[in-house]
Parts: sequence; structure tokens; C-alpha cells
Amino acid sequence: MRDRLKCAILSVTVFAASCSTSFAQKSDQQTKAAATGNSRDLSGVWVTKRETNGAALVDPKLRPPMTSWAQARFDAAVPSIGPRAVAGKENDPNLKCYPDGIPKILTSPEPFEIVTTQDKILMLFEKDHGWRQIWTNGEKLPDDPDPTYDGYSVGKWEGDTFVVESNGFNDRIWLDYLGDPRSESLHLTERYQRIDHDTLSITVTIDDPKAYTQPWVGKPKLYVLKPNWKIMEWYCTPDDITIFDKDVRIPSGTPHDHN
Repeated sequence: MRDRLKCAILSVTVFAASCSTSFAQKSDQQTKAAATGNSRDLSGVWVTKRETNGAALVDPKLRPPMTSWAQARFDAAVPSIGPRAVAGKENDPNLKCYPDGIPKILTSPEPFEIVTTQDKILMLFEKDHGWRQIWTNGEKLPDDPDPTYDGYSVGKWEGDTFVVESNGFNDRIWLDYLGDPRSESLHLTERYQRIDHDTLSITVTIDDPKAYTQPWVGKPKLYVLKPNWKIMEWYCTPDDITIFDKDVRIPSGTPHDHN
């Protein structure tokens, strides 16, 4: 249990490459799926490729100018990493057990599993024990969806690229670990491509006119297949926050305000 909580602390500050290796277990079903060699089969457990940990799905160097609404939110954000980080004063919503949401969780070092069914693709995330549905049965994006953390997603194949379109996001969490905001106007496009048997590429485009003056085109981030891994249970709990305070905030001289 202590090791798992240490992983939570490392993940929330994004200092770990991956804490999940020690929890990996054999999965015959995943091994069989990984052996298909089909470029249109995304099934399996994937984890960020270590050599590309610095490659952000939404690279701040490519960020378009913000609107005044977004700039105010960005100025109020105090991230755990990056040039604007202030130890002990971080206010990432994730530090209060809010989910990371899409696309932020795709930059987390913890693994995720992709499962294909007849009418949808499921993404199962170890971090926060979250899951996501991507409908592949021809459904269209809703015109007036109820805002959620992960949004509403539909996907289709274009050649060997799986293209996912999403809307219906809320504005309660950050777009990434650097504090970039998102609004309820966000339209997200993700492109998944299995460039070889063991490597998955994901590229995102942010189209959020309330937050950014033009679309924000990301760059590919690479993930490696882990056929012998199994997704473990990991929820954010009050205990995690207490341990983060003890190990990070209090030593920094700024105890966390839980109010």
C-alpha cells in the first residue's frame, strides 16, 4: 500500500517515468491481442515511451495566443512542474482528487489499456481508475452535451489511423500539467496510429475558441506496448492528499489548504 501511495505522489508531481513496473502481472488475453500484428488493432496495455517523456501532447512552444478569459485562468494556475511551479503552492485540481480528464491523463506516466468491442473502444486508465468510451458505431457528436471531465467521443478509421473527435468537456480541470485551461467550447481531435507492433503514436489538436485564438496542433507522443502488464486499481483518496502534504507541502513550508 505504501508503494502505491508513493506512486500517486510521484505521478501527481510528474517526477516518475512509471511506478507500475513492479505491479505488472501476466495477462494471457493481452499477450494474444498484442501478437495480432494488425495495425488497426490498438488492443493492449500501453505506457509512455521513456525517451519521449518530455514530448507533450500539447507542446507549450506551439501554444497559440490565449483569449483574455483563458489568460486569467492561466495566471491563476500554479502547476507542479515547469517554469511557473512553486513548491507547496500548487493548485492543480488533481491535487484535490479531481480526475485529470482527457487529454491530460494521456501524458501521465501510468499505463492505460485499450479494449475493442463491437460498437465502441474502451480506454481503461490505471491512474484514478478511470475509463472512457469512444463510440465507433456511426454515432455523431451531440449538439448540446452535458459537460463532463472526459467529454463525449466518437471514432472512425481513416486508413491505418484511428481518428477520435470529442466535445462536451467541462472547464473545471486543466488541459495539461502546466496549467493551461480548457473551456466548455473545447473540440478535441486525437489521431492514434500503431506505427509498429510495439509502438503507438497519439497526436492531438485542440480547437477551443473560448480559450485560444486559433487551433493548437500538438506533436506525436509515443507509447510502448506492455503485453505482460495488467491495469491495477488506483484511486485518489484523502490518504493520498495527506501523504502528499507530509512528504511535499510541509517540507516546502506551505501546508495545503483543504478548504
